[in-house]
Parts: sequence; structure tokens; C-alpha cells
Amino acid sequence: MYPAEIVLPMKAELTDSGFTDLTTAEQVDQFIQQADGTSFVVINSVCGCAARNARPAAKLAVQHSAKRPTSVGTVFAGFDNAAVQQARSYTAPYPPSSPSMALFKDGELVHFVERHQIEGASAEAIARHLIAAFEEHC
Repeated sequence: MYPAEIVLPMKAELTDSGFTDLTTAEQVDQFIQQADGTSFVVINSVCGCAARNARPAAKLAVQHSAKRPTSVGTVFAGFDNAAVQQARSYTAPYPPSSPSMALFKDGELVHFVERHQIEGASAEAIARHLIAAFEEHC
């Protein structure tokens, strides 16, 4: 498990932009299974591609999309273990990876961005990809 002094500033990059910090399995269930609308979940990480690509892309997409998810949240791999495990239970058949991003509509997974789609891509390119998913599903 990563120490809080490392993780908390990385969490704040998203929570300061309006993402809900999901720290328990129960919070994840409630967040994803909301009755109506769309939920966007970022499985955050300490790795460089999370810092350079994933977190900036998620913020850009949410800020600049004409259609936005009803709610946006985040779990942190290596820190909020139960929450991450529960979030990943909703993203099958995709293998666990972090960072990654999932869009749910009415509790069902409709779009997933895996780590290999984040590594090496610019934050702007990932944001465009997310915005297209938001436009289609939100």
C-alpha cells in the first residue's frame, strides 16, 4: 500500500476538480448503481502515465465535453484496495489495470479505457476519445 503523503496530492488532482473520492466498496456500488444517468470512474495510480496522461485527460474531458457524465468519481489503486477491487468487478471482461477509466450508463459498463490506451497517448488525445464516449452515452 502506498503511503498517504504520496497518494493524497495525486487524489487531489481529481477531487479538486469535482471527482468524488470513492474509498469503500459500498461507495463504489452506490456510485455506479445509481438509478439513472451515467457514472465515470477513474482508477487512479501513482505511475507516470496516470500523472502525465490519465488525470489530465479525465479533467479535460469532463471540463470540455458538451455532454458530461451525471457523476464523476475516482478510486486509487494501491491505496483504496477494497474500492478498487469493487470498481474492477464492474469492468469485466477487461483485465485489471491502472490507470484506467470506465463509463457506466444506468449501472452498466458502456465504455472502458485500458492502461495500454493511456500509455504513450497525449492527454489531449485521450480527452478527445473520452469526449466522443461522453457524446455517445451521456
